[in-house]
This record gives sequence, structure tokens and C-alpha cells, in this order.
Amino acid sequence: MLILLHSSGGTLPALILIPALFFIPESPRWLAKMGMTEEFESSLQVLRGFDADISVEVNEIKRAVASSTRRSIVRMAELKQKRYYLPLTIGIGLLILQQLSGVNAVIFYASTIFESAGISSSNVATLGIGAIQVLATCVTLWLVDKSGRRILLIISTSGMTVSLLVVAASFYLKDMVSDDSGIYSMLGIFAVVGVVAMIISYSLGVGALPWLIMSEILPPNIKGLAGSIATLSNWFFCWVVTMTANLLLTWSTGGTFTIYMVISAFAVAFAAIWVPETKGRTLEEIQRSFR
Repeated sequence: MLILLHSSGGTLPALILIPALFFIPESPRWLAKMGMTEEFESSLQVLRGFDADISVEVNEIKRAVASSTRRSIVRMAELKQKRYYLPLTIGIGLLILQQLSGVNAVIFYASTIFESAGISSSNVATLGIGAIQVLATCVTLWLVDKSGRRILLIISTSGMTVSLLVVAASFYLKDMVSDDSGIYSMLGIFAVVGVVAMIISYSLGVGALPWLIMSEILPPNIKGLAGSIATLSNWFFCWVVTMTANLLLTWSTGGTFTIYMVISAFAVAFAAIWVPETKGRTLEEIQRSFR
């Protein structure tokens, strides 16, 4: 019965998505590649705004499409070139770090984590986390084009690092105090607040931005192959984190969150050092920065 309910719950979004696909317009770049010049320029004008001057971008896209048409296949040896391996590394790295931050472990084992924190109504708290994640994701949709991808990603990973530090410290300290003390209950509240803050921070950037950034930085002639590799890596590490989370939580709850905190701290450095800002930049401008 539970499997049936779960399956039916996933069917409804899919049924809504199928007719919605017919209303998604083709991208200007695809229209240019198909030789539909008038539709290409109209689509780009709508995308950039009717008051925008698109003449320079139109010429850049036409040159890029002509170049990619002459040479659409990239040999494995050519992936050693900076313009290919750097965006590929950034895209795959972001999607791997997204999973290794432990967010799915927190979501899947939220009830167990809340029970360890001393929260009796753990199932209600878990439902609350889901609602918070939806709301935070909606805020991200509004912020992403206002603040920029890179800065939002840095803020998101920084927030996750601090939140995970609070959770780890709370569980470590809980092991040192009596179960009957007021400090023990307070530490449980700190742990829950840290988990909620981590989910909010994740939803504000790390949850969606790696996919968006990857689509914006990958060259068109390797996007299919690179996107497949990145997606495979993402789901593989999702499986790794999910399979190891219960073992780690059994070993040490504080230690588990410490591991996730260290990985999130590395994600901050990764975003600050290697991830380029793509807001307001064309694909050609982004590609030039990798050469």
C-alpha cells in the first residue's frame, strides 16, 4: 500500500509535466542551428527584452553555430584542453559536492536525527523541513537573476558549513551532559535549528544552481557527453551518501555532521576559486574566460 501511494504521488507531477512540455519554446541557439534565422532573432529579442540591442549577440551566436557545425565531434584527447576540461571539472565537481554535503542523508533520516536530538514529534518536524525546502527554493528562483549565481552559491555553501558546525557541536556536547539537564534539551533545540538552517541554505543555492551553472558553462559540442557524465556522478554519490548515512549515524551523529561540514567548507572554497559568474554573460563570453 505504501509503495502504491508513493508511486501515485510521483505520477501526478509527471502527468502535469507532459502537456507542459508542449509550451516550452525552442532556444535561440537551436533555432540558429536549424537555419531558422527569423525565428532565432525573434526568440532572442524576447529573451533579452524588446529594448535590448541584440545585434552583437546575434553575430556571435551565428559564428559559434557555424564553428560547431564544422566540427561537432570532440576527441577524448581534446578534452585535455583548458576550454573543455575546466568547465567539465567545475560542472562535475559542483554536482558531486552537492551530494557529498549530506543533504539527502539529512532528509532521508530526518526522523532518526530529530529523535537523537530529543524531539518527540519527529515526523511532524520532518514534514516541516519539506515545507521549508519548498519555500526556500521559491525564494531562490527570485534571487538567482538578481544576486548572481556565484555569490549565491558561496552564500549557500557558507550557510551550510556554519549550520552543520552547529549541529555537529550540539551532538558532541549532548554526549557530555546528563539527559535530565536543561542544557541537554537546549542542545537538542540547537541541533534541530542547525538542521533546518542547513536545509534552507541548501535550497537557496546548492540544490539548484549546480545544474544551472553546468548548463551555462559547458561548450555545446560536449554538453551531451559532459551532462551525462555529471548526472551519472551526481546520482552515484547520492547512492553512496544514502547507503552510508545510517552506518555513519550509528557510529557517531556528531562525527557524521562533522564530515559533511568539512565537505561543505571545501565547497565554499571550490565555488570561490573556480566557479565563474555567469549572470548576464553570453555563452561566447563564458567560453572565452576558459581559454
